Amino acid sequence: MEWLGHAKTTFTHSPVTLSLKKKDGTATDLLAICQEATPPCRLNPLLFNGHVQTMLTVVKNDGPPIHYKRKVFEHEDPAYAGSFAVDFVVQTSSEPDESLPIRTTYYSDEEFEGIASLDNRPMLVVLHGLSGGSYEIYLKHVLEPLVDAEGDLQWEACVINSRGCAKHKITSSILYNARATWDSRQTIKWLRKTFPNRPLFGIGFSLGANILVNYIGEEGPHCMLKAAVVCSNPWNLEAGSLALQRTWLGREVYSKTMGSNMKRLIELHHDQVCKNEKLDFEKIRHIKYLHEFDREVQGPTWGYPTEGAYYRDASSTDSILACKIPIFAINAADDPIAVNEALPYQEMQQTPYAILCTTSLGGHLSWFEIGGHRWHARPCVNFLNKMAFEVEIEAPCTSMTNGNEIPEPHFDPMRRKWHI
Repeated sequence: MEWLGHAKTTFTHSPVTLSLKKKDGTATDLLAICQEATPPCRLNPLLFNGHVQTMLTVVKNDGPPIHYKRKVFEHEDPAYAGSFAVDFVVQTSSEPDESLPIRTTYYSDEEFEGIASLDNRPMLVVLHGLSGGSYEIYLKHVLEPLVDAEGDLQWEACVINSRGCAKHKITSSILYNARATWDSRQTIKWLRKTFPNRPLFGIGFSLGANILVNYIGEEGPHCMLKAAVVCSNPWNLEAGSLALQRTWLGREVYSKTMGSNMKRLIELHHDQVCKNEKLDFEKIRHIKYLHEFDREVQGPTWGYPTEGAYYRDASSTDSILACKIPIFAINAADDPIAVNEALPYQEMQQTPYAILCTTSLGGHLSWFEIGGHRWHARPCVNFLNKMAFEVEIEAPCTSMTNGNEIPEPHFDPMRRKWHI
C-alpha cells in the first residue's frame, strides 16, 4: 500500500525497554509509550519517495504563526567564547524587527529581568537542523499544538539557534559543529535555575538531533532533561557523507546545496571568522560540497586531520549508548540525507533508554501529508504530552560498584577523541 502513501512503521528496540509508571499507578514501558504515541503514517501519495518528499521542503511559506522573543547570551566558558541567540516562544510579539526572522523581536532588558517563574509548565528545548533556525517550518509544526494547548496542558518552549544562524551576528571566530553541545548545556543550566519547577524536555531535528543526543550522552545520569525526541538524525556522519558522495543526486543536489548554505553562512560572518588563522578562505571559496566544507572549516577549526576524523568523533551513534533518559528517535528509511545505512539499528537493540521508529516513506524532515501538514509532528507531540502529563519520570538509577572490586573492561561511548 506504499504507493498510496501508506508508509510502513517499524520499531527497533532492546529486548526489555525502560520500565515506567503512569501517574494513575499503572505500569508501562518506553516501547508502549512510543507505540501509543505513533499514529499510522499516511503521506501525500503524489510525493511517492524520499527525494520528492525532501525536495518539497524548498517550497517555503510562513508555516504555523509562532512568535518569539530573542535573548542573546554570552558564553560563560572562555573555551567557547562568543554569543548565541535563544528564541523564546511568546503568545504575541511587538512590532516586526526587520533584522530578525519573521515574528521575532528582542526582549527588552526590563522584560527579560522578569522572565523567571515558579510555574510547573513543561518546557521544550528545541535544536534546529544545519544552517536553519527557529523560523523553520518543520519545528513550528511541533511547537504549535504544544504552546497553543489550553490550561494545564500548555507548554513553554525555546529554540537554541546555532551560532551565526537565524540572523544572529556572531561575536567570535567560533561557529558550531556536530558536537557543539556547549551552548545547549549553558542554556539548559540557565533554564533549570530560572524555572526551577518546570520539567525540561528536548527535541532535535537533523544536525540538531545529532547535537542533542551527544549532549544527553555527555550528561549521562546527570542530564537535566526528562525525555527527548530526535527527528531525522544523521547519526553516523561518515556513513552519511560517503552515501551522499556515491550518487549524482546525493552529491550534486543535497551535498552541494548544504555546502553552499554553509559557505554563505561563513561569508556572512567573515569579519569575525577571518580572525581564525587556521582557516584558508581562498580554499573555502572554491569548495562545492558539504564534505569539502567540513574538510576546510571544521577540520582546521577543531584540530581534526580529516573530515572523516571529524565525522567519526562527532557522530551520535555511540552516544545513544550513554544516554540515561527516555529518547524517541524518528527516521524515514528513504531519507536521502540521514540515510538508512547510517541508522543505529544494532545500538538501539542494546539500550533500554531509546526506541527507534522508522517509516518506509517520509524523506528528510518532510513526511508531508495531504494538505501540507507534517506527519512527524503527530508522534512528537503525542510522545511529549504522554511523558509530561501521563508518566512519572524519576531520576535514572546508576549502578554503584564496591570500591574493592576490580573494574571489568568496558566500552565508554563518550570517550571522545576531541577535547580541551
